[in-house]
Amino acid sequence: MKTMIDGTILVERGWPEGPLVGAALRAAAELDSAGLAADEILAALDELRNDAQRFIPAGGPLAVLAEALLRSAPSRNALRTEPVDAPVWGEHLIDPAAIAQLRNAMQLPVTVAGALMPDAHVGYGIPIGGVVALENAVAPYMVGVDIACRMMMTLYPAGTETRLANNAYRDQLKRILRDETRFGIGASFEPGKRRDHDVLDDDAWSGTRLLGHLKEKAHVQLGTSGSGNHFVDAGLIEVGAAGAEALGIQEGGYLAIMSHSGSRGVGAAIADHYSRLAQRVTPLPDSHKRLAWLELDTEEGQEYWLSMNLAGRFASACHHTIHRAVARRIGERPIAQVENHHNFAWEEEWRGRKVIVHRKGATPAHVGALGIIPGSQGHDSYIVRGLGSESSLNSASHGAGRAMSRKAAKESIPKRERDAWLRERGVELMAGGMDEAPQAYKDIGAVLAVQRDLVEPLAVFKPRLVLMSNDGKSED
Repeated sequence: MKTMIDGTILVERGWPEGPLVGAALRAAAELDSAGLAADEILAALDELRNDAQRFIPAGGPLAVLAEALLRSAPSRNALRTEPVDAPVWGEHLIDPAAIAQLRNAMQLPVTVAGALMPDAHVGYGIPIGGVVALENAVAPYMVGVDIACRMMMTLYPAGTETRLANNAYRDQLKRILRDETRFGIGASFEPGKRRDHDVLDDDAWSGTRLLGHLKEKAHVQLGTSGSGNHFVDAGLIEVGAAGAEALGIQEGGYLAIMSHSGSRGVGAAIADHYSRLAQRVTPLPDSHKRLAWLELDTEEGQEYWLSMNLAGRFASACHHTIHRAVARRIGERPIAQVENHHNFAWEEEWRGRKVIVHRKGATPAHVGALGIIPGSQGHDSYIVRGLGSESSLNSASHGAGRAMSRKAAKESIPKRERDAWLRERGVELMAGGMDEAPQAYKDIGAVLAVQRDLVEPLAVFKPRLVLMSNDGKSED
């Protein structure tokens, strides 16, 4: 090495004796070969020792050294021996493995609080139905792969509900639903049929190189619905007195369109990139590695926060694009709309502290907040109003929740039984895989019964036409 930097110099500058000095000398040698002067190398090593995380995204010898430095300081990421307490709603409805997953998240040093909703089942990182509050940190896998997956329902004027009994009208509505979205992995609109929305002009697309690359994907997938448990349904909704007041309409029955989908390939790419980055920046034991977080006051944390929020606006735009197109085609002006999202992180105040609340498959349920909790292909769904439970971090379930895995559903539920079950309830399944059969889900009534302290049901939706993907895979 021409710079004459040796281990003694590094120890004098604060590097701990041992393997890290060797790693620092190897990095110094590579920088020397790249033409940096000795004072420049020492300055870079000093900066790295003070803020190792900042050097990881750039790659190269300093990134390798930064990862070694972070690994050598386990106290920063040390797991709690005793997890933070987290209440569970409907424990008798939940697989113990999902409860164990949440306990893992409660061991993180940045965890402040958590809760588990009654629709919970095993997921990646934290269970679906898991709610976790972190301090000054966001964990990409706690948000999920399908960032900002959301629900939306549009109600139409009184009298429209009677049209579903007319076969010609049902056939017309089925054509409209098929025309105005696309289902399946990688689904997109073909040239000449692509949708437009103001979200495509959002300045955030130029915020990072990754977002710039994703803008074209966003355009071709705008208004699509994807795969797995995503759907567009038409059905009848019965609105009671409390619901009528909350929605600003009259009591009674209405035609409604309900959709469930997320940020499609955009969200998946963001989740993949930043989940990998978080695992490098915050190394954890294999049992907890998918819980890795990014501190919000770092460049990486701010990039993810920007990207996640843009994915949320894109997911909302997808729903509004679908519902706007359906309304135009059926020639009716909506009288009410409700939407909410899950698979997201919010900056909120909890017991006097600013925290980042991750709701992985959980519905925001602050006091007075309206949301939608759907059932399966044939079960009822509900418009609900939040009651603001502090213990649940102002959250509720995001659906009924799976009672069996996708594989088990496909292997154990005969198609004839599914079809008979749907016919008995007047539901026409336009498309949908066996992994989404109603028998694969928990009873939505039982799930709602154990969270009456979290939400108040205001209206009941009964599906009549159900359109889903047939590919049998999930993005949720």
